[in-house]
Amino acid sequence: MRLGRLMKVFVTRRIPPEGRAALAQAADCEMELWDSDEPIPSKELEQRVAGAYGLLCLLSDRVDKKILDAAGANLKVISTLSVGVDHLALDEIKKRGIRVGYTPDVLTDATAELAVSLLLTTCRRLPEAMAEVKNGGWTSWKPLWMCGYGLTQSTVGIMGLGRIGRQPKPQEAAEFQAEFVSASQLAAESDFIVVACSLTPETKGLCNRDFFQKMKKTAVFVNISRQPGGGTHTTTAISRGDVVNQDDLYQALASGQIAAAGLDVTTPEPLPTEHPLLTLKNCVILPHIGSATYKTRNTMSLLAANNLLAGLRGEPMASELKL
Repeated sequence: MRLGRLMKVFVTRRIPPEGRAALAQAADCEMELWDSDEPIPSKELEQRVAGAYGLLCLLSDRVDKKILDAAGANLKVISTLSVGVDHLALDEIKKRGIRVGYTPDVLTDATAELAVSLLLTTCRRLPEAMAEVKNGGWTSWKPLWMCGYGLTQSTVGIMGLGRIGRQPKPQEAAEFQAEFVSASQLAAESDFIVVACSLTPETKGLCNRDFFQKMKKTAVFVNISRQPGGGTHTTTAISRGDVVNQDDLYQALASGQIAAAGLDVTTPEPLPTEHPLLTLKNCVILPHIGSATYKTRNTMSLLAANNLLAGLRGEPMASELKL
């Protein structure tokens, strides 16, 4: 479908090439781009979004009433290159009849892979071992030096069986022998815990002092929890890391209540470099890279672009948020 007038779309970041190409080649659109890897300043976004029919944004771009007012009445669709949507003023967006696209499912495998990577990195103490090689601590072979814990024949507790929570499991259910248990039982009996639940007001602070006290002293804790997204949404501004009380986690790690932790999500993001968790040898923190493979990010980019184009043309989106 070709419209008589080109519709302005504004993209808030230098997105991966497949999505950018799809927008550049669209005959009915004129793409404007914040050509940087760094977030666009809010004041700049207010100016650049004016008159746009479509907005493609990222998780770090807060699209609030002020931005929507600046965009004006032309704005028909917002497409976010993310699963989480708590950076969007959804109630205000719904009130204005603006459609919203997002990018679920396509990052599931990559994030599940990272969960397994964090499990292995923490339980086998890989950062400590690498540091010993670099600082001269590796002097000879020692029977118990740098020993950690193995995954074989262990009990892995997964909090949240959404798209990502399911992926670390083997596909053959008969070989997996999983069972549903309470959070308390999961904490007490698991050798490894992976938090992959959706973050909602109900799950905020779910992993707290009481939870960590129930865990084994040899247990490893991993957090890859997700932001709200999909058919059920919340407008409460909470970070993905908020499912975990980080002060309580620090105390559990520092006191030896649990063995180690690996986090791909924190509160806030980015985590300040002086944060107490960063002083611990038994805590591995990554800069929110769960979906960071070239293939995944390109696929997310293309899906976000196609969602935007479909919304502009009044067509069904591949992934539309139900408001």
